[in-house]
Amino acid sequence: MSRTTARSTTHLTRRLVQLYAGLTLYGASSALLVRAELGLEPWGVLHQGLAELTGISIGVVSIIVGAIVLLLWIPMRQRPGLGTVSNVFVVGLAMDGTLALDGEVDGLGARIPVMVLGIVLNGVATGLYIAARFGPGPRDGLMTGLNRVTGRSIRLVRTAIEVAVVVTGFLLGGSLGAGTVLYALAIGPLAQLFLRVFQLPAPATTTTGPSAPALPTSTTTTAATPTPPAGPAPVATPPSGQAILPQ
Repeated sequence: MSRTTARSTTHLTRRLVQLYAGLTLYGASSALLVRAELGLEPWGVLHQGLAELTGISIGVVSIIVGAIVLLLWIPMRQRPGLGTVSNVFVVGLAMDGTLALDGEVDGLGARIPVMVLGIVLNGVATGLYIAARFGPGPRDGLMTGLNRVTGRSIRLVRTAIEVAVVVTGFLLGGSLGAGTVLYALAIGPLAQLFLRVFQLPAPATTTTGPSAPALPTSTTTTAATPTPPAGPAPVATPPSGQAILPQ
């Protein structure tokens, strides 16, 4: 049992590391898109617009919006996981931390590579934290919850949510541009690729405890043998010394 427990602990540790590495990288990659100033991902447009309106940092706005979206799960009877709750806080903190460490990016020649790097790292981050299987992010859960409640397709629900988010964020002053379009086109293939890269093997279920007792190798018994029912063909019995079931 100790070997199985050790394997399970290692598997859980790897999942936790992958979850928090992915969420941290997601926040950092979103910060790179902010620095590139060429357009943000849909929810980033809303976060930036609210940050411009309120004067609160974009990371804190992300945390507040994530918490509000999580509350919307309640009437839809969605169940959050560790990854769901962690998503609310870790992404926003990582985003503000990255923005505090790096400076402004000057010139289109520098901003385009930063934008591309941000999108690619966002795909890596998505693969990392989703493959850890600790529950969806609050915004993904909103999508699946609305799909279940309304009966509308995932594609329609996702499109409606993101269009509403982008339009609202843009009207509030969020950054909409080439980065937004490129993100929309690239994030699906990138996420699919890195989900395969970071897919975790199933936890081991083999135990090292005592094995089940072996079946007897003889058919000899002291109990009375019941008389077979009458019929046209005789009932076959196993030969002497052969197990009743294969070993």
